[in-house]
Amino acid sequence: MTTMLTLPAPLVTLLSIPSPSQGVWHLGPVPIRGYALCIIIGIVLAIWIGERRWVARGGLPGEVSDMAIWAVPFGLVGGRLYHVITDWQLYFGDGKNPITALYVWRGGLGIWGAIALGAVGVWIYARTRGIKLLPLLDALAPGVLVAQAMGRWGNWFNQELYGRPTDLPWGLEIDVAHRETRYLDVATYHPAFLYECVWNLAAFALLIWLDRRFKLGHGRVLALYVMLYTAGRGWIENLRIDDVQMNDVFGLRLNVWTSIVLFVLAALFYVWSAKRHPGREEVVRTREPETDDAEERETADPTA
Repeated sequence: MTTMLTLPAPLVTLLSIPSPSQGVWHLGPVPIRGYALCIIIGIVLAIWIGERRWVARGGLPGEVSDMAIWAVPFGLVGGRLYHVITDWQLYFGDGKNPITALYVWRGGLGIWGAIALGAVGVWIYARTRGIKLLPLLDALAPGVLVAQAMGRWGNWFNQELYGRPTDLPWGLEIDVAHRETRYLDVATYHPAFLYECVWNLAAFALLIWLDRRFKLGHGRVLALYVMLYTAGRGWIENLRIDDVQMNDVFGLRLNVWTSIVLFVLAALFYVWSAKRHPGREEVVRTREPETDDAEERETADPTA
């Protein structure tokens, strides 16, 4: 009789990343969702980093926080719209309830929709305050990478958007209830959320260094942000196995094509900007700030 050798259960657990036992906690009748917490923490970090960078560029203290009142709601709406459009099978069709497309707290925010409409919110604020758009976006871009890195932990709480099956030591354990139907007998998968988190943080550090080293301006920090993020998103996206995003176009997932197109456009913009506007903007406003804003700056900085 042949004896089959199997690994003891504790060893299997030791050589993998566990998923959280729950993603929602209740504070009385109020649900506290891990996904929402990660998004909120990411937004707070992005505002804090953006504020420091904007003041260093010559902006007024508090302007990034004020800008967030416009950019964050626009970004959330854009992110949800992009997700619903690209993953429409989740919400429309036989046996689906379209009203669930509004349930943002369950997860599902497309980054490109969030960035596109969030940028519209930034533009509206910049226009009303006499701020040049490109230096403001350059100040904000690195912090967005940190927000994205933090937001990916929301996918961990929801046990979603994981990669292909793997037996690597850092494989991610996924509960049966959250597995794709064709992989019900597979326990561990590539932790795509962790790969993107690490990539984004590394890209943030590189972007900060490049900006300090070369004094980038005129939208080139933004362009590098897009290039760095899409370079990582492209290969990480190819690891994912979720059915609703298997909408291949010529053999590649839609989000991979999006990353390729945006990388090329950002690279072309960077080259054009470097030739047309070398150096960094010395003035970040189109007009002097209002009197109240100037007084606020003097209060925040007695040496101003």
